[in-house]
Amino acid sequence: MLGAQKVSTPKQPDYTLSMTQQDFIDLYEKYISGNCTPDEIKQLEAYRDSFQLRDLPWSAEMGDKQEIKQEILNKLNTGITPPEKKTLKNYWIAAAAAIAIFTIGLVLMLEQKVQLSPDKLVKNPSSAGKGPVVPGFNKATLTLSDGSNIDLNDSKNGTLSKQGSVSVGKLGDGKLVYDINGAKTKKAAVLYNTITTPRGGQYQVVLSDGTKVWLNAASSLKFPAIFTGNERNVELTGEAYFEVAKNKDKPFKVAVNNMGIEVLGTHFNVNAYNDEDAIKTTLLEGAVKLKTGNQQAYLKPGQQATLGRQQVFNICPVNTEDAVAWKNGYFVFNNENIQSIMKKISRWYDVEVVYEGKVDERDFGGTASRFGSVTDVLKLLELTGTVHFRMEGRRITVMP
Repeated sequence: MLGAQKVSTPKQPDYTLSMTQQDFIDLYEKYISGNCTPDEIKQLEAYRDSFQLRDLPWSAEMGDKQEIKQEILNKLNTGITPPEKKTLKNYWIAAAAAIAIFTIGLVLMLEQKVQLSPDKLVKNPSSAGKGPVVPGFNKATLTLSDGSNIDLNDSKNGTLSKQGSVSVGKLGDGKLVYDINGAKTKKAAVLYNTITTPRGGQYQVVLSDGTKVWLNAASSLKFPAIFTGNERNVELTGEAYFEVAKNKDKPFKVAVNNMGIEVLGTHFNVNAYNDEDAIKTTLLEGAVKLKTGNQQAYLKPGQQATLGRQQVFNICPVNTEDAVAWKNGYFVFNNENIQSIMKKISRWYDVEVVYEGKVDERDFGGTASRFGSVTDVLKLLELTGTVHFRMEGRRITVMP
């Protein structure tokens, strides 16, 4: 979804009285193909200001219709600002295309009343780097304490392994669960497991203490099959969202690069990819203590700590929904440059990204479904007029 600061325009005829949601989507696709007539372009422009949720069956479970409509319009008005030299017409078309893409996702979510899930997609059996470009889905590898690997994508649902007094089971919705069957003992041998997602993958694991962890693409989590002793220690690379089971007597600690995170029971997101300039820890609920070297920081709900190359914590308030949008099936670009955006696209769609020429350094903002076509996301970015793309197989070339 792209937007810009609202600009007043001369009043024009109401082209939208008979236009339905599907009419608009069809017209948007016609515009993308370059086949719109001048009058049809005026329809797109007009629909930007008269946008309504017309075709949606509504129920109380979905929330207040007017509030949701206003939220959509607010988001449209606070997104990407187009270049100063672009015409007003280009702005309206960018906004109109944004509504189309956002509305498609809204229709699917509200009509089905479920989160868009990669399980609903046709899975790509091709190995990494081969085959068509498709959105990521639930796939990961589990490495057991003896070094053996289990491909979770190919494994059947049910019990996969027994680790001491813990059974490791795969559920049907991209979830791995560690279930304690016997008595816990502090003297039991520590059996470490590692779950790893590839580029284009994601997975959820429920640890033996009940802690839930969602792993983003190109990430890994090392953890004991059962927590013994006075602490619960895990190691993370990449990005994950944690819902830590409360236990005031046994703190939960995450080691990530050169930083440590300590909690008792809380919800937080950690973005710590090696190709990013900083580690970002975002707190949604509870309390978090961060430590690196002699530096310490404490987070309150609604805050994000950034640890950059200078090894100093910078804490600021953020929209926590943006930080966990990936877990909920969205790309959210909040004042990000194209290089940062393309890293996310590269990991999720498992594509190579190269740059040709001097690309505009302006920041982008917007929202798009992670389960749509990569070409839809690229077209959305191109509508700003500041960047263009060329796809050749699994390579995306970014151009001015």
